[in-house]
Amino acid sequence: MELASAHLHKGQVPWVGLLLTASLLPSLSPPTTGQVTVEAVRPNVAEGENVLLLVHNLPRTLRAIYWYRGTTAGERNEIARFITASNKIILGPAHSDREIIYNNGSLFFQGVTKNDEGAYALDMLFQNFDHTLMPVQFNVHAKKQ
Repeated sequence: MELASAHLHKGQVPWVGLLLTASLLPSLSPPTTGQVTVEAVRPNVAEGENVLLLVHNLPRTLRAIYWYRGTTAGERNEIARFITASNKIILGPAHSDREIIYNNGSLFFQGVTKNDEGAYALDMLFQNFDHTLMPVQFNVHAKKQ
């Protein structure tokens, strides 16, 4: 314990404290892998531009991925679904022929209009039939002349 009781000169670092701090840092930081997140790539776009609703860390244990217009799941506002077992895409009533759903869960919008602006929901159906609904949104402004 001599090191802890020794007087430090200007510029010296108490190594015991530094090592303790370094060993605690990994347990204090939140996990960055494994948690599903959804982000709008280009959340503020002009009319006619493209938007990608990008899904990160999609679990491999899904039965299906659904995308909905709005923040709730409902048959009328379903854009598309991707069935993982059959690798099949099914388009819903809210599909406008400008959206593409990818097998990684992401949804791409081509040539957005002001009507596309707003909230969307990703619904993940797991093998045990649990659902997780994740909201995301983007804004569309008039194209500058």
